[in-house]
Amino acid sequence: MPDENVVQRAQQDKAEGKSPSTQAGEFVREEMHHVREGKHGAQSPQQAIAIGLSKARRAGVKLPTPKRSTSAKTRAQARRDTQKGKHARRNKTSTVRSRAISRALQREGRSAASRASLSRQARTAARNRGSRSRHNAAVKAAHTRKRRGTQRGGGTSRGSRRASRQRPRP
Repeated sequence: MPDENVVQRAQQDKAEGKSPSTQAGEFVREEMHHVREGKHGAQSPQQAIAIGLSKARRAGVKLPTPKRSTSAKTRAQARRDTQKGKHARRNKTSTVRSRAISRALQREGRSAASRASLSRQARTAARNRGSRSRHNAAVKAAHTRKRRGTQRGGGTSRGSRRASRQRPRP
């Protein structure tokens, strides 16, 4: 079950008109935090991402089912998750099944949420999207990046402030 504040952040994203993948990103982020803090592990970053996306679908985020590149089993599970997100839970989750899943995940490693593995995952995902998409992402990142040596809000850089202090006044 996702934390209440994660669901609220996703609903806020929806209210702001952001895409379903952005809304689902909150759940994926929560899952990475769970792996990092040792609540449970994951075999790979992809598994942690899949768990987050599943939670997002079950929370009502309107994510589309994956395309043909994934297995039929994965697509069917995504459809089931989407259906569960549309209706309120009728019966209580089986405690035996829930405990079994928790223990299985606790046996997994914690390195799936490390900086290196997430970086590797991001690179391979970007490579699959194509060069144009990577270029657009880089342009956007450069445009929104905080400049080095400046304060928040686009203030003057530290170097120019220092230079102005050292100039002799006429």
